[in-house]
Amino acid sequence: MTTYKSTPLFGGALVCDIPEKFADVSKLRQVPDNQEVYIDKDGFTSIIFDITERVGPAGGGLETDGRALTVHLEDLLGDDVDSVKVWNTTETEFTRLSGDIPAYTLIATQTPKSNTREATRTSAPDFTALILTLLRLEKESTDILITVNVPHIKGEYDEDEIDLAMGKQGELIGDAVEYAARIWSSLDIKDWALFKEIQV
Repeated sequence: MTTYKSTPLFGGALVCDIPEKFADVSKLRQVPDNQEVYIDKDGFTSIIFDITERVGPAGGGLETDGRALTVHLEDLLGDDVDSVKVWNTTETEFTRLSGDIPAYTLIATQTPKSNTREATRTSAPDFTALILTLLRLEKESTDILITVNVPHIKGEYDEDEIDLAMGKQGELIGDAVEYAARIWSSLDIKDWALFKEIQV
């Protein structure tokens, strides 16, 4: 059973529950002002909170927001975007935020290009699962991205447990979905002025 702790983000402007076993990466290396990064002390999973400029035209709706989600995914993955498969996209509800703030989550996998000999020599993952949540704050001209990255490294997971086409997520992705769900239920914005301060 995962234990969580209420964690202040961006100087306490945001707060949400993060698993206790995750470490704040900014204590180890520099992290951009518009990001908070946490990594599993016992594994390879990371959780990244990213405050970015809102993508797309004013107004919302599935089409506009869906396109914004795609743009953010492409920005996140850069040249690797053609090695990504999106398995599903759903509307997401943040329990402590107003119900009229749109949010969406997608689950995707990114498989490294196998033509690099370098990758086979290092501990490059077989694939990385991504749980990407987009929170659209239109009045603040801001998008908040919450990404749970789950690298699957050979020998560190049970390959037989995973078949996303059949709905089999395996333990690591199952845990990551639980982390994301806990964030959706616990994230609260304490200081809306944050979105004026952070220049991205």
